[in-house]
Amino acid sequence: MEEAYHIPALLTETVDGLDIRQGGRYVDCTFGGGGHSNEILRRLGGTGMLFGLDQDEDAIRNYEKTQGEKAGLTLIEGNFRYLKNFMRYENALPIDGIVADLGVSFHDFDTMERGFSFRGEGNERLDMRMNQRSSLTAADIVNERDEEELSNLFYLYGELKESRQLARRIVKWRNTNRIETVGDFIAATGIDKADKKRMSRVFQALRIEVNDEMGALKDLLEQSVECLREGGRLVILTYHSLEDRMVKNFMKSGNVEGKVEKDMFGNVISPMNMLTKKPIEASEEEVARNPRSRSAKLRIAELRSKR
Repeated sequence: MEEAYHIPALLTETVDGLDIRQGGRYVDCTFGGGGHSNEILRRLGGTGMLFGLDQDEDAIRNYEKTQGEKAGLTLIEGNFRYLKNFMRYENALPIDGIVADLGVSFHDFDTMERGFSFRGEGNERLDMRMNQRSSLTAADIVNERDEEELSNLFYLYGELKESRQLARRIVKWRNTNRIETVGDFIAATGIDKADKKRMSRVFQALRIEVNDEMGALKDLLEQSVECLREGGRLVILTYHSLEDRMVKNFMKSGNVEGKVEKDMFGNVISPMNMLTKKPIEASEEEVARNPRSRSAKLRIAELRSKR
């Protein structure tokens, strides 16, 4: 059942990174199909507590329907940017380990009506909301943002050099036709659908903006310091350079900008101790089984002693 919803990348390496302790408290911030959570529960062996967060109600509903209740698991429908509030409400602080897999689930990509993919018929609504209760859709952004805002969006989040031309074409298109569907959007960009690399970057940029993914990640990283016990682990899987840079900067310097402060002896002052000098990546064998794991990068850090 799990494979129908999502196949987690680097499953063993990710859960190894949490250094599971019997009786510990852990949070899976991106519950999805429950792949990481199931392995964490297996290693806890009936001890401890696991909290699974997901803002997509489909994920929670799918797991409850296919796998039912599991001892030690508490499911919470919500965005991981509110991690501290959720854990305080559950009286679960401090936490022994936090894991987040920032990839979009197979379910979201493969459910064409969600509008995350350009591989469908084209008549799907241009949506891209991970939280279906959110009011802002991808269609709202491409129809209402001005040319400069759209250009910045595609440049920053899609790393597209032709962002200005792209924004100009979209604005010109919507002057006579409102962009409602995935097909409308593809036509408005002027990019050949067969150019999968560029099209993927365009869709990535729009999805990031719709869901404020960079802002949510920043909130999660900063709150991890307040939620983890000393020696607690932070384990993050990223899938594009923007996320990876933020995670690397935070684990190294304690801030997402990467501003390094040093003490009088030249030692970097950071609340985190990065345990992975280079990110862990999927093996050739895993990529062969799960091609979407190709871009996954795993980084692990632990909270330093506050004394």
